[in-house]
Amino acid sequence: MADSIKKPVARLLAPLTRILLRHGISHAEFADWAKTSFVSEAAANFGVKDKKPTVSRIAIVTGINRKEVKRIVELPAEADGGKAKQNRATRVVTGWLQDKEFHTDKGNPATLEYGEPECSFNQLVKRYGGDVPARAVLDELLRVGTVERKGDNVKLKQKGYVPHESTEAMLDILGDSCTDLLETIDHNISHETSESRLQLNVVYDNLPEEALEEFRRLADKKSMELLKELDKYLSKKDRDVSSKVKGSGKFRAGLGVYLIEQDLSDDETDKS
Repeated sequence: MADSIKKPVARLLAPLTRILLRHGISHAEFADWAKTSFVSEAAANFGVKDKKPTVSRIAIVTGINRKEVKRIVELPAEADGGKAKQNRATRVVTGWLQDKEFHTDKGNPATLEYGEPECSFNQLVKRYGGDVPARAVLDELLRVGTVERKGDNVKLKQKGYVPHESTEAMLDILGDSCTDLLETIDHNISHETSESRLQLNVVYDNLPEEALEEFRRLADKKSMELLKELDKYLSKKDRDVSSKVKGSGKFRAGLGVYLIEQDLSDDETDKS
């Protein structure tokens, strides 16, 4: 089994390693993070007969000695205070893109006034941001470059919460998006086909460079159409958006889309 999983994991680690090296993370730091993750996942998912695993059990499953397992288990949990703020900011931007009350006559997201008038930025936040103050949402969107402000006017610069001007926020998205994909793959590997989750892509590997720009435009257009339709459905079912929604449990669900593009050219490639 180890041999069958080694190559795909090595491919998975290659881009992750580039990101780590680019941000000055050493092998020792990464190894320490991996060790903590091994202990955490073993504790959460590898008990016997639904019982919480002991330190000895975790040590056996992970191959980490009992003393080190005990040290890691006793570490205080790390708080993630910024996640809720990012989630609210994402919902506000999505509402801005979707809600016709905050659009121009041509159907584009309107420039909004910061304040309390009807159809203002503050009203947008009240509708889609829950109990988060409008100022906090505006500060977050300005920080990551999703909006720009001139006087009391706030203008949307991106087609979603895409924090290009914040490395920290982009790295948070790295964690979210990669985790979501791996969770789906893990589910599909460990469950029957009848219980599998949607996991699709379309990739060709002998395309001329001239085809890329047109494909980017097509992929962007079609993806946005699909995501807007799905967002419209999910927003009507989310309790944070509508307090009228009833039902049992609390679940997270959605669909991720990303562009695949890789240069496979070399001096020996036949480009004819």
